[in-house]
Amino acid sequence: MSEIVGSHDLLLITLDTLRYDVAAELAAAGRIPHLARHLPDGVWEKRHAPGSFTYASHQAIFAGFLPTPACQGPHPRLFAARFAGSESTASGTFVFDTPDLLSGLADAGYRTVCIGGVGFFNRQGPLGSVLPGMFQESYWEPEFGVASPTSFEAQVTRAEQVVAELPAEQRLFLFVNVAAMHQPNWFHQPGATREAGDSRATHAAALEYVDAHIGRLFAAASSRRRCFAIVCSDHGTAYGDDGYTGHRLGHESVWTVPYAHFFLEPGTTAP
Repeated sequence: MSEIVGSHDLLLITLDTLRYDVAAELAAAGRIPHLARHLPDGVWEKRHAPGSFTYASHQAIFAGFLPTPACQGPHPRLFAARFAGSESTASGTFVFDTPDLLSGLADAGYRTVCIGGVGFFNRQGPLGSVLPGMFQESYWEPEFGVASPTSFEAQVTRAEQVVAELPAEQRLFLFVNVAAMHQPNWFHQPGATREAGDSRATHAAALEYVDAHIGRLFAAASSRRRCFAIVCSDHGTAYGDDGYTGHRLGHESVWTVPYAHFFLEPGTTAP
């Protein structure tokens, strides 16, 4: 990352609440072809989330603590604030001298842009303004949020507009928090009803919906130069697992998340 920062555009996508097991199953079954074609060897890496709900996890991610490989470390990090004694800061780590990654990238000449999804990014109150307030630009509207059946399409359209309006020489760090997998998600599965509610199956259908449109986002992010992309979940969510439902709790379905990073070559086209 110490060589990538400054020469590449950067894309970070958090697939909010996406469970590792669902993501892995869909990749193996060929149900998310547009994502799978970019995953190393076509599979997700199994990692542990830095938090059990959106706010905590993104505070950690924006400090450089991405989801951790699900095996004994230490694991060298891509990004890290400079501090003495860090065992996960390596020779290739991009080290910043600011309180968070966003201001560190801004100091390195990047335009930092947030396209929010869930309520912690809606800027409708002080708490919903903390995370987007860390960026130079942030966008949220109801159509991007959890109640919208077309949330991801709307987010991608805004991302395309952001990229198109940037000067060619301006480096970009684009962050997209994808709300589609978060409850309510029943409307992504044909035949599902509001009364029946959300389930592991509707969660999976929401990921298929995202996959159908993510090619446009990849194309926009790589339209100006080579782009380094990180796609991961911030935490999972339980659907009755061992009696648990939801997140902000200490269950395997919440703590275990999918992760991948890869390069998008210039001129990547949407399928």
